Amino acid sequence: MRESVARAVRIIGAGGPEVLAIAEVDEPTCGSKDVLVDIAAAGLNRADCLQRRGFYPAPKGVVADIPGLEFAGTVLGVGDTVSRWAPGDRVMGICAGGAMSTRIAANEDTLLPVPESMSFTDAAAVPEVFMTAYDALAQGGLRAGHSVLIHAAGSGVGTAAIQLVKRAGAIAVGSSRSDDKLVKAKSLGLSESVLVTDKLFAKKLKACHGKGADIILDFVGAAYLSENIKALAPQGTLVVIGLLGGVSAELPLGLLLAKRARVIGTVLRSRSLAEKSSLTRELADNVLPGFETGELVPVIDRVMSMEDIAEAHRFLESNASFGKIVMAW
Repeated sequence: MRESVARAVRIIGAGGPEVLAIAEVDEPTCGSKDVLVDIAAAGLNRADCLQRRGFYPAPKGVVADIPGLEFAGTVLGVGDTVSRWAPGDRVMGICAGGAMSTRIAANEDTLLPVPESMSFTDAAAVPEVFMTAYDALAQGGLRAGHSVLIHAAGSGVGTAAIQLVKRAGAIAVGSSRSDDKLVKAKSLGLSESVLVTDKLFAKKLKACHGKGADIILDFVGAAYLSENIKALAPQGTLVVIGLLGGVSAELPLGLLLAKRARVIGTVLRSRSLAEKSSLTRELADNVLPGFETGELVPVIDRVMSMEDIAEAHRFLESNASFGKIVMAW
């Protein structure tokens, strides 16, 4: 009989990386539509760091002290009504928390098959960032020929967005405070780059694209709001994905009106199961084939042992990484 005990990264109190510890936890139980997954690897995200610091608690009903929003592994068992998966299947998926564990019970509709040629560590770098980027670009109305300004171009979502923009026949313009990251991003399909200094970038963008950006993907929030509106093209769309640069800022409404522009806020973690399931199906149909053809690739800075989770958090918060950090058991 299989052990009913799992191992997991636990947050033992709000604070720095030192509050993270590996501990034994009870193996999750499967509901009728759930799939029990033996996790091989999980992607590390900024949200994990925010949760550790006490700024981004897990949604109601989700395990509160085990972080992790994406994972890859092997199906161990399935609920009574599950029809899509069977023990032994290789899967990857998103969750609202709990991915930094050796076991997770995930709804069958939130899982994707891992392509045969893809390792679990590569697969763990796919679900959260490609789903976030795909969804944000769709909300922005991405079309061929559009110019898209992607802030934090060297981040996990940034590197995914660059590839999706290129694949759509649009123009990817990346911003970063690191020239080295912008150089690296060229190989992913970045057409133009904007080095951000003193939080200013609108004039530099318009030097490349006089009308501005049709879509802006922003992870910074308040600190970039005014410049983002200046950088938008007429009828452009600003999609706010993150708030690392603050949660509150003055919005230049006159300029927003003059440009007939839109500002959209989006988040993935707190969406309903129905929304996540629908988005998972879209990713399976429209994005997953790109990994099989080689048009899309997971971008990984490094793979680290789950036992080194504190070091991984420190490295992510140093802003030195390019692409994803993947944690493996």
